[in-house]
Amino acid sequence: MILPSQTSLVAGRIRQATAEGHDIFLTGNLMGGGPCVSAMKRHIRAGFSVYATPLAAKTIRDNPYEVEEMGVRIVEEAPTGAVAIETRDVNLDSLGQALALFDIELPECYAIAVQDHGETLEGSQRRFRFQHWERFVEAGGHISSLVYREIPDYFTRMKAVQADVPGALLMDTGSAAIWGALCDPAVAAHQEEGLVIVNVGNQHTVGGLLRGERVWGLFEHHTVLLTTEKLAAYVGALRRGTLSNDEVYDEHGHGAIIHADYPPDGFFEFVAVTGPNRHMAEGLGYYMAVPYGDMMLSGAFGLVAAARRLGLVE
Repeated sequence: MILPSQTSLVAGRIRQATAEGHDIFLTGNLMGGGPCVSAMKRHIRAGFSVYATPLAAKTIRDNPYEVEEMGVRIVEEAPTGAVAIETRDVNLDSLGQALALFDIELPECYAIAVQDHGETLEGSQRRFRFQHWERFVEAGGHISSLVYREIPDYFTRMKAVQADVPGALLMDTGSAAIWGALCDPAVAAHQEEGLVIVNVGNQHTVGGLLRGERVWGLFEHHTVLLTTEKLAAYVGALRRGTLSNDEVYDEHGHGAIIHADYPPDGFFEFVAVTGPNRHMAEGLGYYMAVPYGDMMLSGAFGLVAAARRLGLVE
């Protein structure tokens, strides 16, 4: 099933409370922000109160002082009259009820992708997230390292998902899309010679230099700040090995990393694009990846491919 994300569902419930004139109380687990945090800000600007448990408040910001500065009150129990809204990225009860209507039981194994900036109480979240990518590339960049059973402590959103779904395999959404694009035979045919895979996501765009199963370099930027021309410039500089970390960061992206031993000459000419905003690359001559004939499910196919690689499913 292709369903609305939990962030969109929570945002909708907040908007409904705003329309009905109710304060809200966020309770549950840490989850992704995005649309629901934007809805919270509008709720406060409309003159209503937002309360949150300490754990749910981490959906908004890692640092509780920053949360309170936004006008959110961190409490342990629901205030009188506030509408309770549950926060969590995965709700197995709801999924189980939906599947039961079609006589389908919940599976035994789960593979889940979320975008996780990582927890940092001070400094730039963009820098902190990209430091993870830098360590990955410098350590050899093997794509198997992008799949987690044991999650780094700072990936608190992934840990929250695994707490709700014990034993789940976790990936970043960008990593899952890279794995998924390789499920398209036309993309996989260029894997050994080297290629660029770009995931133009709803929030973030990630482009990586992949040869064999090694990522030699990558950049990450906010999709909303990109244009077709800027995307082409980043991809071109990435392929040439000239894209700098400061260039991307100074333009309000996350950064860029290219391994010192990267061999650009004669390789990495093929560019594959996936993601919900892949239309941004139209007219650039890039290949639009269609794993198993479906452009919209690259990340899902990537999760399955990773789970198969680890032997979790056949």
